[in-house]
Amino acid sequence: MTRVTSVESQSRRLIQQQAWGHVTWHVWGEGVVGKAPLVLLHGGSGSWTHWVRNVIHLAKHRDVWALDLPGFGDSSLPPSVRDADDLAPYVAQILASTFGKHAVDVVGFSFGGLTAGLVAAHNPEVIRSLYLVGVPGLGLMREALPMRGMLPEMGFEQRAAVHRHNLRVMMLSDESLIDDTLIELQEANVVRDNMRRRKIARTDVLLQVQHLWQCPVHGIWGAQDALYHSNLQRIPEVLTRLNSFHLIADAGHWVAYEQPQAFHLVLDQMLNQSS
Repeated sequence: MTRVTSVESQSRRLIQQQAWGHVTWHVWGEGVVGKAPLVLLHGGSGSWTHWVRNVIHLAKHRDVWALDLPGFGDSSLPPSVRDADDLAPYVAQILASTFGKHAVDVVGFSFGGLTAGLVAAHNPEVIRSLYLVGVPGLGLMREALPMRGMLPEMGFEQRAAVHRHNLRVMMLSDESLIDDTLIELQEANVVRDNMRRRKIARTDVLLQVQHLWQCPVHGIWGAQDALYHSNLQRIPEVLTRLNSFHLIADAGHWVAYEQPQAFHLVLDQMLNQSS
């Protein structure tokens, strides 16, 4: 994974020990004075590499801290954690222990955004502003997508075919982006997913807690997000606490990877408004 290796080589890898295990951060930047750290939380079955096409750009303006969420990537799974609602208190504790009394700006993609929304509701002191990217938990997700599962007897080529299918069905609208490098990245992330059978994403859990948010909250979605299909326009109707909502053309669920330049333009503007 040349792309991942190159981006990772420009970061500092930090491992924090917790009472229940450890968490892994990748940090880009050298301490930008007067700017709050920007924390990135990846999606389900992912790791910091969900942001591999974004961190170098974002680090031009402030320190970027990309977390491997507990139970994913190179971070331990806390006991009894099965979904985002169980995970949120641990993420709040990680943010508090890492940044002290300084609230941070958080960008959360998909499952990471769902988790961040729960943190912002129940631990508002740790998040200064929140940017939700293609998050579930709004009660608007369409019927189940035709995802394929892995079998123990599958060889590499068979597994690669499953990854290619699942990336096309759920994550990206442009199949030409699904190259060998991306499949290798997906394989590395999926095999380290220790929180299977998550279910809360299909509920409206974020709608139930949005009245507790005290920080500015913004939304960015890909206009071709397969999770929402014809329900995309309803997002700002039900997520009434959003300060702004943007759709990015020619992008699916993984909008930050598929259209990084357009994503950066929108996110930069939001961050500048909140700073």
